[in-house]
Amino acid sequence: MGYSLEGQLLEVCDCNVLCPCWIGEDPDNGTCQSALAYHIEKGTIDGIDVSGLNFANAVFIPGNVLAGNWRAIRFVDDRASPEQEAALLAVFRGQKGGPLQDLAGLVGEEVATRRARINYEVAEGKGRLTIGDGVLAEMEPYRGPSGEVTKLVESIFSTIPGSPAYVSKASRFRMVQPEIGIDLDLKDHNAIQGTFRLSA
Repeated sequence: MGYSLEGQLLEVCDCNVLCPCWIGEDPDNGTCQSALAYHIEKGTIDGIDVSGLNFANAVFIPGNVLAGNWRAIRFVDDRASPEQEAALLAVFRGQKGGPLQDLAGLVGEEVATRRARINYEVAEGKGRLTIGDGVLAEMEPYRGPSGEVTKLVESIFSTIPGSPAYVSKASRFRMVQPEIGIDLDLKDHNAIQGTFRLSA
C-alpha cells in the first residue's frame, strides 16, 4: 500500500547560519553534527495511521551531505505502538521505496535505534525540540525589515515545490550522542525548519 506522510522537518546542527547542506555545499566545519526531527501531521504507512507521531535522527556527516556515509542513531516516538514503530523504522530505513529510500541511502551505518520522548514544539522557525535526554534545541527565526520570517525556497531538501524553509538561529543546541562521537553545547548556530510531503 505504500506510504503518505506530511508534516514539518527541523534540522539543527553545528554549522553556522545558514547550514550549507541545505543547498548541497560542504558543511562549515568539514563535517556536520546534526539532529533531524520529523513531526508527522498526517500520515499512513501500509494503512497504519502514524499521524501526530515524531521521528528523529542524530547524525554525524563526514563531508558533503550528498556524499553519504552518515553515521546515524534513529529515534522513534515513545508514544508509538509496536506496529507504528515497525512501520516508521521500515519507511525511514528506505525499505518502502520512494524519496525516503534515497534519504536512507545516505546513511552508511545505523549505530543504534531507540524509543524516546520527542517534543517538537516549533512553528515558523521558532520554538523548542527535545529528543530524550540527549538533544535540546531552542531557536528563533531571522526576520526581514517587514518583520516577516526569513525564508529559503527551492533548496535540495524542499520536497514540496515552492514551500518555504524558515531560517533560524539556535540560541542553544545541546547534543550528547557518544556512540557517534558527538558532545555539543553550542549557542547561535544553525536551525532550519521546512515542510515535507513524501509518498511512495
